[in-house]
Formats: sequence, C-alpha cells, structure tokens
Amino acid sequence: MASSSRRSDGRLGGSVRLGRRSGLRLVLGLATLAIGLALTAVPRTSRATDSEVDVALVLAVDISFSMDEDEQRLQRAGYVQALQSPAFLDAVRKGLIGRIAVTFVEWAGTSSQHVVVPWQIIDGPESADRFVSKLIETPPKRAYRTSISGGIDFAARQFDSLSAKALRRVIDVSGDGPNNQGRSVTLARDEAVARGIIINGLPLMLKEPGYLDIVDLDRYYERCVIGGPGAFMIPVRERGQFVEATRNKLLQEVSNHGALIVPAADGGPAVSCLVGERQWDERMGN
Repeated sequence: MASSSRRSDGRLGGSVRLGRRSGLRLVLGLATLAIGLALTAVPRTSRATDSEVDVALVLAVDISFSMDEDEQRLQRAGYVQALQSPAFLDAVRKGLIGRIAVTFVEWAGTSSQHVVVPWQIIDGPESADRFVSKLIETPPKRAYRTSISGGIDFAARQFDSLSAKALRRVIDVSGDGPNNQGRSVTLARDEAVARGIIINGLPLMLKEPGYLDIVDLDRYYERCVIGGPGAFMIPVRERGQFVEATRNKLLQEVSNHGALIVPAADGGPAVSCLVGERQWDERMGN
C-alpha cells in the first residue's frame, strides 16, 4: 500500500507539474492575443512612430525686391489659407502614415536665406493652426537679388536637420523671376534630385515683366527649376488664382496621386537657363 501510495503521489505530483506548465502556456498565449488585439485597435497614426512622416516639405518662398509688398502679402496669405484648408488636412489624414513635416523658409540673393518656421509635424487642424500662427507672427522681409540656386541649396540642407524619416522629400519653390546670382540653377536642381529630393514650382506671373524679369517664367521653371519623379509647376497669372493654385499644389505634394504636370503655353520660344544671369550682366555693362 505504501508503494502504491508513493506511485499515486508521484502520478499526482506529475499531473500537478504538467498542469502548471499548461496553465503558464495558456496565460502567455492569452496575453499575446490580447496585445495583438490591442495593437489592431490602435489608430494608424498612433502605431507609426514619431520619426515617420508621409512627406517632408520645404516651402521655399522668394522675398527678393522684385516681389512688391502686396505680392508678398498675397503669397503669405495663400500659404496660410492653403495649410488650414479642409481639403489639405483631409489629404494629410489619408496619407499612409497620416502626418507630414513642414518648414517655411525665405530666400533672395546668395546670402539671404532664413528659416521662418522650423520643422513641425502637421497631422490635423490643431498642428496646422500652430504652424500658421508662427508664420503670421513673422512678417515677410525683402532682400536683394534672386538666387533660386541658393534657395534650393538652403532648402536641401534643411532635410539634414529633420529627425523624422520621410517617405518623400519635396522642395516647393515659389518666385517671380529667374536666377541671377550664385551658381547655375540647374546645378543646384540636379544635385538635389540626385539626393532623392523632388522640386516643384509656383512661378508668379502677376504683373508685366520688368527689366530683370522674363515673359516666359513658366517655361523657365518647367525647364530649369523643377525636377525629380512627378515634379510639376503651377503658374499663377492672376491674383485671384494664388490661393487656389497654392492649395492645389500642396494637395498634389501631400497626396502624390501621380504627376500633375501643368505645362507652359505652347508655341513660345525656348528659354535659356542662364537668362537671368545674362540680364544681370547686361545691366552691369559686362
């Protein structure tokens, strides 16, 4: 009987040990399932880390003296309204990650570039309002000469200070004249594109060309400024078009639904990418 009791206790003890192991496996399995269900329930934007964005966008804005104060106010108002528009915010929300990184910079000559609003994440109305508030707090400045190449180089360097990982990197250049200082605009463009950066354009053609302007600024942007996969430009020929053009450009840059190419008018002459430099040399008597 004692031997049988020992065998029975042994079997019972073995059964208890087996039950504890099975219970532990069951608890771990349930815990894993619960974690998986919890992650599934988390919204898309919460699962993405803070270091991920759909697009990193540099808004690079011309502040050269060829832009009069009225044009500068119009340009600034266009970006303010576009960044707060429901259509733009809806496009941001529908992105793969659901947020973007944006910075606003101004440029003129080779030594005139500065950041107005540093990198900021925009993922909804509140963050867009914060960005716009910072933009409104700083009135536009004006500076001499027009170096689109300097503006592109400065804008491209801004990506080096961005901590977030972007699926796309875009420079959005707006201006009212050709490059007339610094290195060739095509060299700056090609180097940026070689780094995987897309450059889009918003040529401003709101007034009759002056002595350092060109008639075919849209052609110039199309041939000499924009670059990269799906790059596009939208010319603004009337003041009433600015807000809509700016909004449409931002929508395209955020949604990336194919290339929205807006070509220059057909039938015009070819434009040299050094036309601005030549105009300046002629003015200086060189």
